Amino acid sequence: MSRIRPIHPWPLRLMHWLNAVAIVTMIGSGWQIYNAAPLFPLTFPARVTIGEWLGGAIAWHFAAMWLLVLNGACYVAWGIASGHFRRRFLPLTPRAVITDALLALRLRLPHRNGSYNAVQRLLYVGVLAFGVLIVLSGLAIWKPVQFAPLAALFGGFAAARYVHFLAMSGIVLFLVVHLILVALVPKVLWPMIAGGRLTEAGQ
Repeated sequence: MSRIRPIHPWPLRLMHWLNAVAIVTMIGSGWQIYNAAPLFPLTFPARVTIGEWLGGAIAWHFAAMWLLVLNGACYVAWGIASGHFRRRFLPLTPRAVITDALLALRLRLPHRNGSYNAVQRLLYVGVLAFGVLIVLSGLAIWKPVQFAPLAALFGGFAAARYVHFLAMSGIVLFLVVHLILVALVPKVLWPMIAGGRLTEAGQ
């Protein structure tokens, strides 16, 4: 008889997909906002932006911002209270990261559902750090007068824009790696949707 072997609890799955919606919306609308005043000699194609014009992009960006901040706060609180961070992200050592990275390059890195290897742990910790950085720099850009000390911490409004852009780039890079890993190991997708995987009784 088949049964569902639990891997990801429902709060984690819910927050994961809410985060996915918020992040994709913020990136797409952020690219449209960036195009209005580029920092570098490049702009993003209209087909990958959200909002169609500056005002529309800002509206989408702020809507997704509140979803990201509220959902992120819930995730951090749940991650600490439930022990999720301690179980999934620790221990994390340079030696373990190097060892697992070399195994991954040789396509010999084993994968166990519900368990992160050292490379995955580093990526998740890194994207959480980028998330904090992008929220703080975003506040400095949004309200540079009201959050003057925060803006000054980043070196002023103009510098905060560069920090915001670089943090966004880090998150986009994480998403690319994340999607590649899911494509290479597609069996990890279903547990994040249903919470577990089907197993035969006794397994």
